[in-house]
Amino acid sequence: VDYGSTAEELESHFNGCGPVNRVTILCDKFTGHPKGYAYVEFAEKDSVKMAMALDETLYRGRLIKVLPKRTNLPGVSSTDRGGYRGRFRGRGGPSSGAG
Repeated sequence: VDYGSTAEELESHFNGCGPVNRVTILCDKFTGHPKGYAYVEFAEKDSVKMAMALDETLYRGRLIKVLPKRTNLPGVSSTDRGGYRGRFRGRGGPSSGAG
């Protein structure tokens, strides 16, 4: 979204899709400047489908990208680079304890 966007403007832009619970504009934690994207939370699931119709439409003179929020699946990571994920065994090798 446009860097000068406000939550109120975004809410009114998406209000035709259904009741909006919350609008969150993400900002850089160090500078406080907007990152250029936002989350719009709707009260009803059907509103998300209607909001998807606004993908590639103009908002404040710029094309916006509208995507549904992805859901994180347990055990699936987009940043996973492989490797051993078990507990660290330390220096004793596979067997620990007296034998």
